[in-house]
Amino acid sequence: MNQQNYKSADRYYDDSFAPTPYAPPPKTNSKSIVSLVLGILSITIPYIGFLIGIVAIIFASISFKEIRMRMEQGKGLAVAGLVCGIIGTAFYAIIIVILLAVFLFASYSTY
Repeated sequence: MNQQNYKSADRYYDDSFAPTPYAPPPKTNSKSIVSLVLGILSITIPYIGFLIGIVAIIFASISFKEIRMRMEQGKGLAVAGLVCGIIGTAFYAIIIVILLAVFLFASYSTY
């Protein structure tokens, strides 16, 4: 009797419909990845890090706009790239100003 109940249950099962497709995950903004990489490089590469940091800041600001318009992911990467770019730019700007001051004051020797 149990077998007959299972056969009657299979009668109502219809496999003619395709399964619903999964929605693809949101895309990560590539400019936010670039800003993070450039931000990290701006901290680690001496003296050229000043220019790389400026480029990282620009890419981060562009990626914020694209993330908002296209509903993409990567906002955290853009924030990290922006912060690293600002830190790298400020750090090497201070170092460059100090080195310029040392060279200028050293050239005015009283010998």
